[in-house]
Amino acid sequence: MPRLRVDELAKKLNMPPEEVLQELQELGLEVKSTSSYIDEETVSLILEIFEDETTSGKGPKTKKVKEEKEQEYREEILIKPEDLVLKTFAAKIGVPVNRIIQDMFVKGIALNPNQRIDEKQAKEIARMYGYRVRFEQEQLEDKETSVGESKLEKIEKYFEQLYITKKNELVTRPPVVTVMGHVDHGKTTLLDKIRKTRIAEQEVGGITQSIGAYQVEYAGKKITFIDTPGHELFTEMRAKGVQVTDIVVLVVAADDGVMPQTIEAYNHAKAANVPVIVAINKIDKPNANVEATKQQLVTKLNLIPEDWGGDTIVVPISARTGQGIDQLLEMILLLAEIKEIKCYPKGPARAAIIESKVDRALGPVANAIVKDGILNVGDYIVAGPVYCKVRALIDDKGRRIKSAEPSQPVMIVGFEELPDIRYTIYAVESLELAQEIAQEVKEKLEKEKPSKRKISLEELLKIMEESEKKELNIVLKADTVGSLNAVQNAVLSLKSSVQEIKVNVVHAGVGTINTGDVMLASASDGMVIGFRVKVDSQARKVAESEGVEIRTYEIIYDLIDNLKRALEGMLQPEYVEELVGRGEIKKVFKIKKVGNVAGVQMIEGYVTRDSVVKVYRNGVLLLSDQIESLKHYKQDVSRIDAPQECGIKLKTREDFQEGDELEFYVIKQVPRKLENVTTSPGNQ
Repeated sequence: MPRLRVDELAKKLNMPPEEVLQELQELGLEVKSTSSYIDEETVSLILEIFEDETTSGKGPKTKKVKEEKEQEYREEILIKPEDLVLKTFAAKIGVPVNRIIQDMFVKGIALNPNQRIDEKQAKEIARMYGYRVRFEQEQLEDKETSVGESKLEKIEKYFEQLYITKKNELVTRPPVVTVMGHVDHGKTTLLDKIRKTRIAEQEVGGITQSIGAYQVEYAGKKITFIDTPGHELFTEMRAKGVQVTDIVVLVVAADDGVMPQTIEAYNHAKAANVPVIVAINKIDKPNANVEATKQQLVTKLNLIPEDWGGDTIVVPISARTGQGIDQLLEMILLLAEIKEIKCYPKGPARAAIIESKVDRALGPVANAIVKDGILNVGDYIVAGPVYCKVRALIDDKGRRIKSAEPSQPVMIVGFEELPDIRYTIYAVESLELAQEIAQEVKEKLEKEKPSKRKISLEELLKIMEESEKKELNIVLKADTVGSLNAVQNAVLSLKSSVQEIKVNVVHAGVGTINTGDVMLASASDGMVIGFRVKVDSQARKVAESEGVEIRTYEIIYDLIDNLKRALEGMLQPEYVEELVGRGEIKKVFKIKKVGNVAGVQMIEGYVTRDSVVKVYRNGVLLLSDQIESLKHYKQDVSRIDAPQECGIKLKTREDFQEGDELEFYVIKQVPRKLENVTTSPGNQ
């Protein structure tokens, strides 16, 4: 029996792929998706197990293995809806949040302590550390609005809780796919082929100039595609509103390989925690080299293709001829099935804005994708400080429609002001409520306006210290590849010198600091560091509004020294003992209700009431203790200097005797330093 993918094995077993995947994971096999491969020996064993289960009707082998596996789990933990914030969940299962973040990052999933996780992620994380979790259902309708909670916050909470309170009513929705990659690698041509239209030829210079979302049908199932000209939008949508994209298709040209914008696009997808399918395009070209491109995926992006033993779906295609596109669409639907992309299909709508513009005929409009509920003509909607009554809905084919369902792209007509893409659209029950929410947001923005400022590196680290987060995310930009390598090596040296603070380079690139860099830093609660590069004017404005600090340097030592000083301030100090005095016990006084008191002759230095005392007998350490009381004759004192005498009562020990020698120590905090931080020669 040859090795098989999980979905191929599922066909042989006549079972749903996701069910087989779950069974295999519960049996302890390292399979991450239904497109993962299983070796020959394991395939034979699994077929044997499932055959026994089928023929017996009871599945003795499977049951036995499962029972054995169950015993490995330590306990079952009850999780409430409010526990589904990563740091709270970590505390609930008793695993340090930094460890979870690190372990999940190794799996290619970026998390942060304040991130809300879903039930599936919670189960996966708990399973990693030997726990099972069950979830407490909570009815949102029975809860009163919290004190001080705004109407918008109440609506946001309602949609968040839907996925818990209405879990049994959720349905599968079409995946929303964003196509990303380096300029001229064929993103729009790919969409053109999929939609069987000629959009690419209509674009100025062959480069996408506008943002669109389109829905296609393949194998009886729908897929929504977003075509975007840049990564700023992608990150901004993720950072400020409901996450739009379910899957990213990263287009890489087989004749060009992984380029700077390829890396930037992947970093944005990784920061957004969105799964990636790689489409290696232009395989019809004479100089195309698919294997070399796969090698670059490994070395530059750490993405290992499935056929190389990894978990990344890689599909060779030609957007021009159409070769491989059917397989790409199959993989998108397969991944969507694995990820269980769902929505709540009833009630008021929630939608994500992908573009807003002023149309000459229609006025301010928003191109949006519905995420939950049904959006109808006549609905009252609010998007941050802007609200309206929906006058018309226009689908991706230009037709007027009466309603839009989840994952459907639609143009919304009726706004009097231009809505900002950073806000989520919510349908509400009345015009009055829409007005009230918009006014709340406006007032909040006005209050924040005077105090809005950039957070410095030192302030950022202080906040980290207070929140126990201790994670610094950095976007690096440099003037040349050599300079960038030197800076990255230096930052890696910083990382290896301190374990308490996690220093992450979320993106590194060559060239001017732009708005995409700033938005990525904002999305990851980090900062931008530039080496011998300028900052474009738009990026400065966005940094100001987003509260992102940008620091630029001309000398690499200045950059590293600055980071070192900031990080050193975050390190827990070391505690050292400093010898301050010596003495000898001349007499032991046994006092009723007090105990033994040592009569001590100070020989050198001094002793204080908060000193640590080490007692030696015949040159051997007898005990170490703290001082309960220090007296000079009958007076309590805080310090005695040599050659004076004193009486000392220890806190816990009394087994000292005449002739014992004493050493007195004080505990001092010593600031820690980062050592062995170097830079590469020749790149200064």
